[in-house]
Formats: sequence, structure tokens, C-alpha cells
Amino acid sequence: MRLDKYLKISRLIKRRTVANEACDAGRVFVNGKQARASYDVKEGDVLELHLGERVLKAQVLSVVEFARKEQAGDMYRMLEE
Repeated sequence: MRLDKYLKISRLIKRRTVANEACDAGRVFVNGKQARASYDVKEGDVLELHLGERVLKAQVLSVVEFARKEQAGDMYRMLEE
């Protein structure tokens, strides 16, 4: 699944266009490397989002095409900084 779509479905970022813009601006890293929106997300990847002053770090636990609001939190695990 594309990185921008994963960020939207997992609800780490609210809209796919915002996720796409964050990737284009170089604020999204996967496994320590800057990632493009087209990156293919896999289980075990570590995502790092630089959103303003906040830095979110999460490990991908599952990749599913559709997720309800209650299931979205099960797609990733937040990591300590």
C-alpha cells in the first residue's frame, strides 16, 4: 500500500492530500530515510512524521485496505522518542 494512503487509513494524518504534501515536503521518514508518497509500506516499517514542532514515531503492525475508526489504532504502535 502507498505511504500516503496508509497514513490516511491509519488516521495518522487526516487527509490523503495532506499526507502527500507532507511526503513531498520531506517531513515523512521510513526506517530513517526520507520517503516519497509512493513508497510501498510493509509490516515492521518505522514511520517518523515531522508535523510542525511534534515528531511522531510509529511502527507498522498491519497493512489493510480498509479500517474503521476503532480498527485504525491497531494498524500501528507508537514508539518512544
